[in-house]
Amino acid sequence: MANTSSRTLRLLSLLQTRRYWPGERLACQLEVSVRTLRRDIERLRELGYPVQASRGVDGGYQLAPGAVLPPLVLDDDEAVALAVGLQNAAQSAVAGIAESSVRALTKVVQVMPPRLRRRVEALRAMTVSPSWTGSGSTFDAGSLVTVAQVCRDSERLEFSYTAAGGEHTERHVEPLRLVSLDFRWYLVAYDLGRHDWRSFRLHRLARLRCTGVRFRPRQLPAEDAAAFVRTGLGRLSAPYCVEVLVHASAVTVRDHVGQWGTIEDREDGRCLLRMTSDSLDWPLMTLGSLGAEFTVVSPPELLEHVHEWGHRFGRATTP
Repeated sequence: MANTSSRTLRLLSLLQTRRYWPGERLACQLEVSVRTLRRDIERLRELGYPVQASRGVDGGYQLAPGAVLPPLVLDDDEAVALAVGLQNAAQSAVAGIAESSVRALTKVVQVMPPRLRRRVEALRAMTVSPSWTGSGSTFDAGSLVTVAQVCRDSERLEFSYTAAGGEHTERHVEPLRLVSLDFRWYLVAYDLGRHDWRSFRLHRLARLRCTGVRFRPRQLPAEDAAAFVRTGLGRLSAPYCVEVLVHASAVTVRDHVGQWGTIEDREDGRCLLRMTSDSLDWPLMTLGSLGAEFTVVSPPELLEHVHEWGHRFGRATTP
């Protein structure tokens, strides 16, 4: 018979695989008596797992929803599937889910044995996923996890950084937070070489080196990391405020655009779509995928962009 601790973990794993377990069958799976099974069930309850019991000839056990989420027990395949799913979610355009996915992925990767990490990396490398990051740029999920870990552990980080103009520099920083904003990831950190706070676009980081040197976090001169990044972007360039009259119902456009725009319904069956972006490519991609006619209201640069794209697509069809 397995020892009490390993048997309890095995019991938890079995309860998570099926909605309901008859008592005798569950005891048989664990190779224990029904009386021992009851003691193990009580032990799980003491640890915070809400296990419900039903009496009678066909009595058994099942996990029920609790007030908090207790730790889960995953087998190898489940752990790999979870890590890959979180990596994909970390690049999602769904508001709020990217940051949560990075935090969860960091926890999973930290306790994952090397053999499973290799499986996750192989599966990720051999899988092609569609990118919906708009005007943003792609990034490596492994780098994202590395940066998240040093932020959590207050560990100094070194990396090579490529600025917007193409200049390459070596940076030594004290990382504070990761920020997902406008389809891009940013690292907010104190730059030890410049003696000031900086925000770095994650896809421009290369050759990350964890130094192992811990530090006491400094006070950020902003309300939070996201506000710091927004302030920096505001100094660089003002975003475009796009207004387009779409020849489709507000319901149709709202289902397609989601939270990335505001839709004002009109009595003639059309709707006014408003979007804000630091690039005109993303609104134009969205409008092109709507499959409906539209009229540009503002800004004039968007109309010029439409004409430019139209000429480019027209040339693509000419032999």
